[in-house]
Amino acid sequence: MINIALFGPPGAGKGTQSQHLVEKYGLVYISTGDMLRREIANGTEIGKKVKSILEAGGLVDDEYIVYLIEKVIKENEDKNGFLFDGFPRTYVQAYILEGLLQKLHKKLTCMISLQVPTEILKERLLDRAKKEDRSDDTDEIIRVRLEEYEKKTIPVADFYKDKEIYYPVDGTGTIEDVSKRVDAALDEAMKNILLNVVVYGYPGAGKGTQCKRLAEYFDLVYISVGRILREEIERGTELGKRSKPYIEKGILVPDEIVIQVIEDRIRVNPQARGFVFKGFPRTKIQTYIMDGFMEKMHSSISAVVNLDTNPLTCVKRLNKRGKTKQGRTYDENLDFIIQRLQEYEQKTIPVIENFPHKIPLINIDGDDDRDKITQEMIESVQAAFKRS
Repeated sequence: MINIALFGPPGAGKGTQSQHLVEKYGLVYISTGDMLRREIANGTEIGKKVKSILEAGGLVDDEYIVYLIEKVIKENEDKNGFLFDGFPRTYVQAYILEGLLQKLHKKLTCMISLQVPTEILKERLLDRAKKEDRSDDTDEIIRVRLEEYEKKTIPVADFYKDKEIYYPVDGTGTIEDVSKRVDAALDEAMKNILLNVVVYGYPGAGKGTQCKRLAEYFDLVYISVGRILREEIERGTELGKRSKPYIEKGILVPDEIVIQVIEDRIRVNPQARGFVFKGFPRTKIQTYIMDGFMEKMHSSISAVVNLDTNPLTCVKRLNKRGKTKQGRTYDENLDFIIQRLQEYEQKTIPVIENFPHKIPLINIDGDDDRDKITQEMIESVQAAFKRS
């Protein structure tokens, strides 16, 4: 989810650039000015209270603003994200927005600030007043609004600079030029969003190979619970001893072990740009566990990749692998192999089919050439990340 605060003085072009971002990324547009004008036009209680304040060019009480914003967010929980135009305008409102988003389990991706010289702002606002006949754009009110901005709103920039999500953008020039600069700023901000990918496929589908390649390309941390536990078994650790009976038979280890493994891997990679999860979550219960991990990291799953491979092909691959040095105990027994495939069909395929619709499911032919699969995964994940 992308949540953007578009910042800038009156006349900087926030409305125009907001429209560009909303259309390109499918965001919900939240303009405090528009919301308040609607309240006034509809003659609501809030509208009556804020009318005189707006007409004088002042700032409306935070209580009214927060009420309206929270209402819009709750009504659009299933959307790609939100674009805030005109909020926060004060240092206090910056804290309010942080608290509100945290309450609603969301996070601000970035603040993009349009930088425009004062003289150009005045020209734009006076021109807009003539074209749109806006009573709140008289010469005197423009002066008050710009002074208000200088006094109360500029400190907000420092708030987001401290959080390292503040991106200044030159707001002069053509609309197209400014839009390109805004897109570039957002692309830069999105580098700080964790890219989390889940890769599925039958045992023997080639998940390990493709997960490693995906992690290397995007500079992500690869998490394979099975591989980590096999390493623990080789080292003879307590965790390895607890896991050995399950790993040797190729059956699912208890969830408390899975949680410990994933928690440890996330904890030792605090600067990670994201994670590639091989075959996790495998069960419905584990989907809730995954939600817990994502919530703890203030993140989400960006894409789910399914290597669609013929089960018979997987049986042949596993049986062949069992005769090599890379073979695992459960690869040497045909009954174990079939048991693992059946368990996958019974427990994991329903999880894939019922992943939340907002998370892109990428189906890739797992019987194709390895390099072709890798390239298709990379391109699909890149596209899914931008959409999600």
